[in-house]
Amino acid sequence: MFINADGSKPIYIQISEWIETEILNGNFTKDEKVYSQYKLAELFNINPATAAKGLNILYEENILYNKRGLGKFVSNDAKELILDKRKNQTLKGLIQEVVLESERLDVSENELIDMIKTINKERKGDAT
Repeated sequence: MFINADGSKPIYIQISEWIETEILNGNFTKDEKVYSQYKLAELFNINPATAAKGLNILYEENILYNKRGLGKFVSNDAKELILDKRKNQTLKGLIQEVVLESERLDVSENELIDMIKTINKERKGDAT
């Protein structure tokens, strides 16, 4: 993962999203300890306080939990929480942008659905 220090998204958000992706990919599983703020700081060459802020977001969302003196661990329902969050925030926002752009370009709903189906078929074809 590459952290974009010059991007519009704050680094601590990028850290939290990276950990979420690692959980979704199965690289961190339930009840497994995630990297400490110091390890994240070392990995991404960032300030430990910035890394801590990213970890705290996930703690506040119940994706991670604390074990006193040991660090942060993946909660039992972390994967479901992340999937729900990404579907209802990220994916919904992207779809809204696509729908608005399709309206500006006078693309019908059926045309848009056909485009999605075509892209999905191409993607699945590339994966095999």
